[in-house]
Parts: sequence; C-alpha cells; structure tokens
Amino acid sequence: MKIVTLNEIAYARSGDKGSASNVGIVFLNKKLYDWGIDNLTEDVISDYFKDIAFGGVKRYLLPNLNAMNYILFDSLNGGGSESLINDAQGKTHGQALLKMKVEIPEEYI
Repeated sequence: MKIVTLNEIAYARSGDKGSASNVGIVFLNKKLYDWGIDNLTEDVISDYFKDIAFGGVKRYLLPNLNAMNYILFDSLNGGGSESLINDAQGKTHGQALLKMKVEIPEEYI
C-alpha cells in the first residue's frame, strides 16, 4: 500500500450551488474509479469536510466518466454571494479535496 494525495490519481472541479457546494472528482482510469467507489464514501468525505459541510454529503456516481460528484450541504454559510461573515466560495473545495491523503494499492499508481 502507498499513501498518496488524491491529486496524484484524479482531477477535481467544484462550484457554488446556493448554500451548498459541489465537488466533482474524475479519476485517471476505471481501476482508480472502482477503488474510489469503495473508499471515498459519503461518510469519508463528510468526515473530511466536517468543519464546513454542516448539512452532510451526498454522492452521485458517474461511471461513464470515471467520476463522482459530491454535494456538500450547508457548506457556504448561506451561499457564496450571501455570506457577510466570510467570503465562502465552493470553487475552492475541489482543490481542498485533492489534498486528501489516501492509502491505495501500489500497483494502482
């Protein structure tokens, strides 16, 4: 097993969706995507974003793209353009997810 950051095995794109944000992650190949299905569950991503996704996480699978889309509910403090406390922007959440360290079989790299 090898510890890597997700940016070594995938790309991400994210954005604002009202008071939620979405994070799409696209894996480099099907083997990595299949690994992601088992290892990047809603619970895992919810725990990773526990300090910002106060409404939980919902995952959608996109097998034809080797991709997943996560909705991080209640993660923008009312919305990217609504927040008076901070300038919450969902576009940063994809980059944050790519910094996540994961353990993956060495032969997948």
